[in-house]
Amino acid sequence: MDIQLTNNVDNADILVDFLTKDTIKTKENAEILELAGFLGEQDSICFLHEKKYLACGVDEASEDLIRSASSVAIKTLKASKYTSASFVVNQENIKAVVEGIILGGYEYTRYKSKPKESTLENINLVCDDVKSLQNPFEEAVIVAEATCYTRDIVNTIPEDLHPESFAKIAIELAQENSLECNILAEDRLKDEKMEAMLAVGRASRHESQLIHLTYKPKTKAKKIISLVGKGLTYDSGGLSLKPSTSMVTMKMDKAGACAVLGMIKAISELKLDVEVHAFIGAVENMIGGDAYKPDDVLVTRSGKTVEVRNTDAEGRLVLCDVLDYAQDKVKADYIFDFATLTGACMVALGQYTTGVMGHSNKLKHGIFDAANNSGELVGSLPFNRHLKMLLKSDIGDISNVSSKPYGGAITAGLFLDNFIKEENKDKWLHFDIAGSAYTESPWDCNVYGATGAGVRLISSFIKTIE
Repeated sequence: MDIQLTNNVDNADILVDFLTKDTIKTKENAEILELAGFLGEQDSICFLHEKKYLACGVDEASEDLIRSASSVAIKTLKASKYTSASFVVNQENIKAVVEGIILGGYEYTRYKSKPKESTLENINLVCDDVKSLQNPFEEAVIVAEATCYTRDIVNTIPEDLHPESFAKIAIELAQENSLECNILAEDRLKDEKMEAMLAVGRASRHESQLIHLTYKPKTKAKKIISLVGKGLTYDSGGLSLKPSTSMVTMKMDKAGACAVLGMIKAISELKLDVEVHAFIGAVENMIGGDAYKPDDVLVTRSGKTVEVRNTDAEGRLVLCDVLDYAQDKVKADYIFDFATLTGACMVALGQYTTGVMGHSNKLKHGIFDAANNSGELVGSLPFNRHLKMLLKSDIGDISNVSSKPYGGAITAGLFLDNFIKEENKDKWLHFDIAGSAYTESPWDCNVYGATGAGVRLISSFIKTIE
């Protein structure tokens, strides 16, 4: 599907128009729309085929609502027999329309023997001044396509995407986008004393991998950012085995790592003047005679010891080693980690919202502003010393799970906080994307499967860095 900016409104089979309850009456098709019962309610549609016109309802002309309506429109058009369509855009709505079209029109058909074919080939974004909208148009396309790139990787099944093949994807991205790439296989992980990460992947037939990608701008970088992603290519729960129904969709446990790849892809293609390092811990958590066990005590890269009480709390064991490595290798201005870490985050914030944790209120406020600009939803989960005490271990330095079943998302974040160096406390934020990274019920511009959570958010944040 080709999307282009144009000033020719008639060069398409059908015109898509966004209407509120108040603007319906100003349209020449108002009487027909009224007869059809179209009231302009959010995400409602009305096809006037004989007029070559598709009316899409929006409660108001905000970016969030235009994005959602554009997603509904593109799905409707792809189900029709039209080959082209026009959307009228302006400075205020172009980003939302582009994201709605690309993200809402996304399909993952790799494993379909006979995928449905759409006749829709061309989308024209009609405006008065093509030149003035060219930059926001191109930026929106880059970020939306990086989000879809992330979705593709998350949606890939674990038989096809395991730690070694994840490393190959990173190498390919590095070659395509002129990034530096360094891969640490298990022999080098042992040299780095990353015993927590190695323990999680020990029972898998696939070797764990640490992936480090670097983007450096041609001009002097304003800031240096480290992005760290949890890359559990599959999570059976280990010996603390998940129920069978909970194992379905566990291909999405790599979503944090996939998001980090999508972020560095978008940032490098936007040519932003920041230096970005992406660190990924790619591991498969399986069962077998060599599996790590509850009651084990693991020595992490930092030297701190962790008592294992639950092998299904494995992501934090991978991240603690990767975070420690990242802090030693790069002196960053910001350190952000992304992980499908806890089901408790969904209990706290719902399915649609990313949980944000850290010490710096200023940094969190910057992320909240970026969330509002990007259309992603975030919520803050507060640290406190009482929850921190629940991670106490009598035989190690810290337990990998809380002694009580409450505040699980926060205690997971507090676990990671133990591995953030004192000088980096106010530079670090933890993003729990367990709810927002994957959906089995389409919502907004998200279709079934991976959402690409985090890519739009961080792209928006980094664009505002001074």
